[in-house]
Amino acid sequence: MPLLECRGVSRRFGGLTAIDSVDLAVEPGEVRALIGPNGAGKSTLFNVITGVLPPTDGQIFFDGARITGLPVHRIIQQGVARTFQLTHLFPALTARENVRIAAQARRSDRWRPIAGGRVFAATRRIADQALEQLRLSAFADTRAGMLSHGNQRLLEIAMAVAQEPRLLLLDEPTQGLSVEETEQAIGILRDMLAKGNLTVILVEHDMEVVFGLADKIVVLHRGRVIANGPPADVKANEEVQRAYLGGLQ
Repeated sequence: MPLLECRGVSRRFGGLTAIDSVDLAVEPGEVRALIGPNGAGKSTLFNVITGVLPPTDGQIFFDGARITGLPVHRIIQQGVARTFQLTHLFPALTARENVRIAAQARRSDRWRPIAGGRVFAATRRIADQALEQLRLSAFADTRAGMLSHGNQRLLEIAMAVAQEPRLLLLDEPTQGLSVEETEQAIGILRDMLAKGNLTVILVEHDMEVVFGLADKIVVLHRGRVIANGPPADVKANEEVQRAYLGGLQ
């Protein structure tokens, strides 16, 4: 059974159709890339899956249960986390504090005063584990605003991982990175994903990242799915070549 399934999902803004009858099934443990030109509907689809926007039509299921229309916090509690195109951090707090707050936000007992010490200790352990996974342990006590842009992008992923999701949505994780930072990020993400206990949907414009990480690729164009399959098949698809890849061989 798919971990995530979208059935005929559409989202319209007045007369503009941002995503149009999208069908998508992502299996547990899979890394699925979502690509397409600017304005294709990728971030809108992320927003609909995570409850930021309700779909105009269609249904969304997570682990077999319908999550269509649930508020964001309920979907997070189901085990869905995401990152954003623009980095969302607390710059005055340390890297560890940023990740610990993200871990605490997922817990149902986060507001119980009597459990305060236990929650703090547990979320600190989770934070340190997430920082280690993203190779940021050396920066645990560094203020987030003082980190390099590349490490800030990794820190946001660590914050999402600390929520212990079953499904992680990564929205352009290498945006704005240098060639060297991108290569480092790919290596770190590949090692993290090799464990196979996390399902990922990845939006990314860098095709080296996409072809280096994804098991399957979905291509959106003008809100519609025009290809869906293994990287080699998508790369060879003539419609994808015309709409997006521009003759990439």
